[in-house]
Amino acid sequence: MRIVVFCLCFFSAVSLFSKPNVLVFLTDDQGWGDLSINGNSNLETPNLDSIARGGASFDRFFVCPVCSPTRAEFLTGRHHVRSGVYHTSAGGERMDLDEITIADLFQKAGYTTGAFGKWHNGMQYPYHPLGRGFDYFYGFCSGHWGHYYDALMERNGELIGGQGYCVDDFTTEAISFIERSVKENKPFFAYVPYNTPHSPMQVPDRWWNKFKDIELEKMLRSRNPKKEDRLHLLAALAMCENIDWNVGRLLKKLDNLKVADDTIVVFFHDNGPNGTRWNGDMEGRKGSTEEGGTRSPLFIKWPKVIESGTQVAEVSSVLDLLPTLTELAGIKNNLDKPLDGRSLAPLLVGKNKGWKPRTLISNWKHKVGARNQRFRLDYKGRLYDMTNDPGQRIVVNQKFPAVFEDMQKAVHQFRTDIMVELGTDERPFVIGHPDVTWSQVPARDGTAHGEIERSNKFPNCSYFLNWKNEEDFISWDIELSQSGIYEVELWYACPSKDLGAEIRLTFNGKSLRAKIAREVDPPLLKGFDRKPRMEGYVKKFEPMTMGQVELTNGSGQLKLEALEIPGDQAMEFRLLMFRRIKTLEI
Repeated sequence: MRIVVFCLCFFSAVSLFSKPNVLVFLTDDQGWGDLSINGNSNLETPNLDSIARGGASFDRFFVCPVCSPTRAEFLTGRHHVRSGVYHTSAGGERMDLDEITIADLFQKAGYTTGAFGKWHNGMQYPYHPLGRGFDYFYGFCSGHWGHYYDALMERNGELIGGQGYCVDDFTTEAISFIERSVKENKPFFAYVPYNTPHSPMQVPDRWWNKFKDIELEKMLRSRNPKKEDRLHLLAALAMCENIDWNVGRLLKKLDNLKVADDTIVVFFHDNGPNGTRWNGDMEGRKGSTEEGGTRSPLFIKWPKVIESGTQVAEVSSVLDLLPTLTELAGIKNNLDKPLDGRSLAPLLVGKNKGWKPRTLISNWKHKVGARNQRFRLDYKGRLYDMTNDPGQRIVVNQKFPAVFEDMQKAVHQFRTDIMVELGTDERPFVIGHPDVTWSQVPARDGTAHGEIERSNKFPNCSYFLNWKNEEDFISWDIELSQSGIYEVELWYACPSKDLGAEIRLTFNGKSLRAKIAREVDPPLLKGFDRKPRMEGYVKKFEPMTMGQVELTNGSGQLKLEALEIPGDQAMEFRLLMFRRIKTLEI
């Protein structure tokens, strides 16, 4: 009862401040150790450090081992398994449509909402950001992106060319959004999910030049220095300093607009580091359910409420951010589905008394581990005392049998109560939703038949090539939501020697034909990487209009064929864009 009374009192206190703005930074593949405030002398992150020093810093904050699940848990406050997220591509990154997001809640409360950067929780509307509570979106909806300079971006469904280095570009767009919101005297919820230091390891000279000649032996090293990749490590550090600079641009804009005191600023990462580099001697990296794969910084700054230099020792989770931010903003989250997180608001004002101990779950695919305030149980059932052994070197199952049993029970409960919700994904890709006129159908979501090949094993920013046989084709399982007349645009590449292929697009008995008649022969975008990449390179594909076709709502296979291939291959295929130009009632 005391806890309930306190929460009511706290809510009353913060609600005196009418609708604070919210600015959330999320970085991609940055490790806990990639900040100077956490003890890394290899780089400087003064702007990020200032958020921690000016507000609250959480010492034991945990996220998921990979990106899409963390993003889903931030957006919903629920375990990613519950929301239908089980993968990072092929549709498995999408949140179920009956999930309510944090953006939905802020939008309903009268906020203008915007997202700028890497979405990675669904591309086709209503899985798209504009269908999940955001009024404005600029960035890309896929996972990793193949090129970071003047890259293909999306603004509210329209494909456009980006301006310069992508993180700089996202920041500029977010600044414009905040300026418009302040000018219109509307509170804003700005979500800025940067896509770096995720590979490919591209970063402007301004930051690379600082690191390129450094000898690793003169730097703070990881626990496994033999596994360090020099170029990858140095590029990651340079990318982190670029992130810090861009965060500083946004913080300065808040100051210049005189809204800094009225803005809640949040910063965290989506998983552990994407390479072997200094990370506080923790075990594991990106993809691991261990400490190094799941521990992230969490900084929350709100000058009007949170005292500078607040340190929070209690374990916390990305699941907690939705209930925390809604409570701070005075927004009720009366949701039909139970939240898995809890509000951290009491901890932000030093009201730790009555805070109940908890056990957090770390899960990726079928690996499940657990973490409480002191101990970690890894997915192999080994117990570690994280207070006295933060590097997970000494197994203590026999020394703490009661703890071991309790943590096993927590894992078993997660498997039986939550993992059972992870079933077969039968959700089709949606085209032609009534609320929007556009639908993007990329190669990443398609299935190649015959000898057609994907440009890289990582599908998120891939394209199809080696289309040499007329019996080969590409298909998608789709649901067309709204009958209508659709104009179809095809993004492709084809050298002059291969021109003339006749292409047919079919869906449920309706078809559209076109001929590849214009040369589009761009080079692979090489020469920008600071380290040779494992992902495939991309090109600047260009669009051609195939024509218009009348389509009837329903489910089925969307099929792209080459009826005639006069050259070596039909084309290299990147994506289709559908635009409904007339709605039909059938």
